[in-house]
Amino acid sequence: MTNIASITLDVADTGAAERFYTAAFGLDGVLTFRTSDEPTTGFRGFILALTVAQPSIVDSYLESAVAAGAVLLKPAAKSLWGYGGVVQAPDGTIWKIATSAKKDKGPVARRVDEVVLLLGVGDVVAAKKFYAGRGFAAGKSFGRVYAEFATGPVKLALYRRRALAKDVGVGAEGSGSHRLTVVADAEPFTDLDGFPWAAVSVRGA
Repeated sequence: MTNIASITLDVADTGAAERFYTAAFGLDGVLTFRTSDEPTTGFRGFILALTVAQPSIVDSYLESAVAAGAVLLKPAAKSLWGYGGVVQAPDGTIWKIATSAKKDKGPVARRVDEVVLLLGVGDVVAAKKFYAGRGFAAGKSFGRVYAEFATGPVKLALYRRRALAKDVGVGAEGSGSHRLTVVADAEPFTDLDGFPWAAVSVRGA
């Protein structure tokens, strides 16, 4: 089974990115940063999501992200699936903070239960087949709409690009660099939608 070791984000200022993510989410070991000035416009075709235990924890992470400099794209609200909100980090990465719970059941404990990388793809079925052929263990799947894989510290999920953009409140148009490299215990490759994967030994920093 292929596992994701970390996510490398291309940013203009690695020091500023490290300070933001430490203050906003406190993630340790999941993210690395690489300096880049590659052009990118609009939606980059992916989002990162943090799954937490209850609504008050969603609110806590959204508040700390905004206080650290993020832009609130979608205020926290209840939905059919639970409760969540969306922010865009200063480096341009879009983050969704969500829980399947609709009510608090305990005190606020700032802990991330799961980190999910959602890739917006042109064809979910083709992308799912591509990843399955490279040793990714398939999890839940909903036809041509959504698929996910068990990939260690970071879960991989595939979603239709336009649907993903709509879910986080942005337009689906975008061009240039994804500003993302996925680091995994696999041979380097680029997927059907242009997302690059690197081996753990060449992790960006």
